[in-house]
Amino acid sequence: MRVLFGIILGVFLTVGVAYVHDNWSPSTTTGTTNSDRVMVNWDVVNDNLRRVGQRARETWTTLSQKIAS
Repeated sequence: MRVLFGIILGVFLTVGVAYVHDNWSPSTTTGTTNSDRVMVNWDVVNDNLRRVGQRARETWTTLSQKIAS
């Protein structure tokens, strides 16, 4: 149980630190160096989360229909 909690906590900490770093770091459009670039493309993350949510709703609907019939 501790291992699972540690893994989940580690994932949340990693995502949280990346989010904070990307929002607090100065972003410039010209002449970016490695230290100025964002770590995560949050638009892609948002699209992936939307797809996962949509797939979960579809799967839940399918399972509910199978159980009901």
